[in-house]
Amino acid sequence: MTESLDVITMGRIGVDIYPLQTGVPLPQVETFGKFLGGSPTNVAVAAARLGRTSAVITRTGRDPFGDYCHQALKDFGVDDRWVTPVAAYPTPVTFCEIFPPDDFPLYFYRQPKAPDLEIHPGELDLDAVRAARVFWMTGTGLCEEPSRSATLAALEARAKAGTTVFDLDWRPMFWPDPAAARTVYRQALAHATVAVGNLDECEVATGVRDPRGCARALLDAGVELAVVKQGPAGVLAVHRDGTTAEVPPHPVDVVNGLGAGDAFGGALCHGLLAGWELTHLMRFANAAGALVASRLACSSAMPTESEVAGLLGA
Repeated sequence: MTESLDVITMGRIGVDIYPLQTGVPLPQVETFGKFLGGSPTNVAVAAARLGRTSAVITRTGRDPFGDYCHQALKDFGVDDRWVTPVAAYPTPVTFCEIFPPDDFPLYFYRQPKAPDLEIHPGELDLDAVRAARVFWMTGTGLCEEPSRSATLAALEARAKAGTTVFDLDWRPMFWPDPAAARTVYRQALAHATVAVGNLDECEVATGVRDPRGCARALLDAGVELAVVKQGPAGVLAVHRDGTTAEVPPHPVDVVNGLGAGDAFGGALCHGLLAGWELTHLMRFANAAGALVASRLACSSAMPTESEVAGLLGA
């Protein structure tokens, strides 16, 4: 029998090389830290930190950074059985600059091609994908073949069983033809039960920018729950049954905003699995994101449930 994991994510993995100095332009930074990275990978880490069993489907290079990704996943308690090497491409690295409170430029090194875009449909353990209580995929996984076909195959195999989350994750630099994104996004939305994205990402997926209009359009595209992140205006969540929650961001002193969305994602998975009421779920996910925004790193900064509860209590 296939073991049923709480959360399986699919998509990007890599190594984050982040400055250990804030407010310093990259050419002048002298010290860096090395961290596990990649949005769906961070979501799997976040879910594990909250006590959930999690795994990630992805690929690395056959190189020392790939070895590091495996070791880091194991250290975080994330199952790495579906993380396989690609000899032809190096494990990606990502640099950033840190200018709190709201400027965190990212520099992706994913050329000539990232190994995580070399996931092939025939390599998928579809029984495990079907059995997972939550399956999480991202827009980046749709940007190139064969990852696009593999991601759509996984979604079709799920057939909306359990909870299937589409993180809209719009990264324009990853799309050779950005105009094609909406068509592919709509294919994926038809198989998802939850959609999560900020206003830019929702606009790419739906052509609508008004938050409530975005939510309606995502529901019309087939999902049961639409989660629209509005930056300083907080987050709007609308369920097909008419339940709505709109909550403000949790105030913290921001150190590095990168990774906050992934902490939100892991907390969202945790709360959906727990069956929480929608407003409480959004408050908890916001607080998880805020905790990571108040810390330098991403993956290693993911909070435990007691840490999130402590922030909410404070």
